[in-house]
Amino acid sequence: MAQDKVKIARALLGVADKTGLAEFARLLARYGVELISTGGTQAALETAGLPVKTVEKFTGFPELFDGRVKTLHPKIHGGILARRSLPSHQAQMRAHGLEPIDLVVVNFYPFERVVAQPSVSLEEAIENIDIGGPALARAAAKNYADVAVAVDPADYPELMDELRRNEGSLGAQTRWRLARKAFGRVAVYDCAISQWLNKVDGAGEAAELGPAFAAALARAQSLRYGENPHQKAALYGDFLKVARPLHGKELSFNNVVDINCAIALMLDLSDYTQAVVAIFKHNTPCGVGVADTARQAWDKAFAGDPDSPFGGVIISSRVFDLELARAVDQLFTEVLIAPGYEPEALALLRRKRDRRLVQFYPREVARGEFDVKKVFGGLLVQTADLGCEDPRAGQVVTRRAPSADEMEALAFAWRVCKHVKSNAVVFAKADRTLAIGGGATARIDAVHVAREKAARLNVPLAGSVMASEAFFPFADGPQLAAEAGATAIAQPGGSVRDAEVIAAADERGLAMVFTGIRHFRH
Repeated sequence: MAQDKVKIARALLGVADKTGLAEFARLLARYGVELISTGGTQAALETAGLPVKTVEKFTGFPELFDGRVKTLHPKIHGGILARRSLPSHQAQMRAHGLEPIDLVVVNFYPFERVVAQPSVSLEEAIENIDIGGPALARAAAKNYADVAVAVDPADYPELMDELRRNEGSLGAQTRWRLARKAFGRVAVYDCAISQWLNKVDGAGEAAELGPAFAAALARAQSLRYGENPHQKAALYGDFLKVARPLHGKELSFNNVVDINCAIALMLDLSDYTQAVVAIFKHNTPCGVGVADTARQAWDKAFAGDPDSPFGGVIISSRVFDLELARAVDQLFTEVLIAPGYEPEALALLRRKRDRRLVQFYPREVARGEFDVKKVFGGLLVQTADLGCEDPRAGQVVTRRAPSADEMEALAFAWRVCKHVKSNAVVFAKADRTLAIGGGATARIDAVHVAREKAARLNVPLAGSVMASEAFFPFADGPQLAAEAGATAIAQPGGSVRDAEVIAAADERGLAMVFTGIRHFRH
């Protein structure tokens, strides 16, 4: 049974991240806590003018193997793991001359930061795998009934406040909270090591998916509910470093998914020098525009589908300026996303209390992360779909090759179509989408949906191009596209009826390019 309060008399400190360490240790010393440390932590404490007993002096045993073995000793782990409430444990402590350790302050070698460097070697990565730190954290967390453990410098201020209130003691609830956090940090650390090692072979060369998949992420935020109000949800990991909320209600489960999809599209259009604005609804684009200004790009994106933006998500490749803000402020939107906001635009957009404003940071995106989907009893894991082919480098399969203008439009339509739910087609000009059909159970249905929506909204498709993210299994898709006014098509090819599809295109004067790559998005 956990003690209500544990008086901290002896603390072991060993940290790679020394943020706030001196101030925390100075308070411990003020309450008479004996400080034990080694290596760089010892030097930092001594520099701060604090008395420190070395681990070597405490254990009577020297460091070994260039510091690989420092705290792995019975006097350390015995002092942490002995249960204070068991007479047999106390008798063994006395018999072997062990002294209790009441607080362990530890964080680990920066493995995650080291392996994030593109030039890291296998040897360097291995040497940054911490052994003693996680062992200490696990031991202290297991014995939370008698011992406190701190693995995060962000916890120091709260612990210091409690130590002051309790005259050098820490309560049971605090120790329990810290123990859970410690086990979580150890899990995240071990998973990071496992995942990185699974990506390389023994020689340090890149490899595909390994024999095990490990993932442990810290909770970033609890969510009000999941996809539906009766579902519970939370956000884990570093998403909020990529997309930082600036204003409005807390992000919902569906907001996060929509924002992620919007940023993915914008990354695939990041080489455009003009402004790009995209409107998303239910994880799929419903309008994308390209222009000299963000406001003009918005007008083009909105014109192709003025119905769907209501309650949608809008992302701009450029800073949100006042002109764009005034335009989007006229309708209800859930989330606005941009790499920045002009002060006047931010002031205007903040007038609507619930609308969420998000700033995104492309450089924080780890594009090589695996794509993961949950299935009953396990996970499907695949490498990310980072390809974004240029139809201009594809295979022209029709008698007529696309013109330069058609190729430019196909390149744009192809990038957008990759982000539409399958089955998907996109009718477009070089600077805007005109009609999008997605999520269809048959490819011909996707063409029908796009055509019919364009007709209902009086959006002319004459002179457009069309992209399809997977091959046409029959000739009816290109035939229907030609009837709608499309003059060129980009698709992967690969159907057993490719010859029929090409012949149908030739009969109608269509130009067609095979990219050779499909982009299913289920």
